[in-house]
Amino acid sequence: MDPTSADLADLGERIGYRFADLALLDRALSHRSWCAENGDVVSNERLEFLGDAVLGWAVADVSFHRFTDVPEGRLTDLRKSVVNAAALAEMATEIGLGECIKLGRGEAAAGGARKESILSDAFEAVLGAVYLDGGADAAFALVERVVAPKLSDSLIEHADHKTELQERCARAGRGAPAYSLTSVGPDHAKVFTAHVTVDGVEVGVGEGGSKKSAEQAAAADACRSIT
Repeated sequence: MDPTSADLADLGERIGYRFADLALLDRALSHRSWCAENGDVVSNERLEFLGDAVLGWAVADVSFHRFTDVPEGRLTDLRKSVVNAAALAEMATEIGLGECIKLGRGEAAAGGARKESILSDAFEAVLGAVYLDGGADAAFALVERVVAPKLSDSLIEHADHKTELQERCARAGRGAPAYSLTSVGPDHAKVFTAHVTVDGVEVGVGEGGSKKSAEQAAAADACRSIT
């Protein structure tokens, strides 16, 4: 069922933005399957293109200023954690976007309102509509309200320090990191110690309850000295 003006206004309330031009929001919710059945009217694909670019910029800005000590590689991983179809579809579901998307009869019957690709595309299209209606500040504020809370310190805490160390060594023109392991204690409670060397020189050491965690700790230690 096509959303009414009241439905569109309610959606605006859920995302925290009041549209001056509700027609923009209506277009953002117009899937190509619906447009094909209604005289080939304009779909949400151009707005999706715009919203994708706005989303990338806004998330990069938020990440850069919030995580001031995180290197570029990890910031890229952080951005990817929210700028992907699965994450965007989840956010779209949380704001009830699926029930407002205009779908063709076949797509609606196939459960299109719950499809990851359709939901994520519509989310980006709505962001593009907000950008056109209210400008960059309004679009950035929407990202801060809906997307930024998904950016978690825990993602940084569980970063892949071994990959980061490898990337740092490559940028510095140094050899690949090499790890050696020792362990103490009984089988059920071993403590592992990892030493990491680069070009034959030890650059980090770390401990952990598993070989993997010890190597990650050693890599994190090494990253403090290799920039």
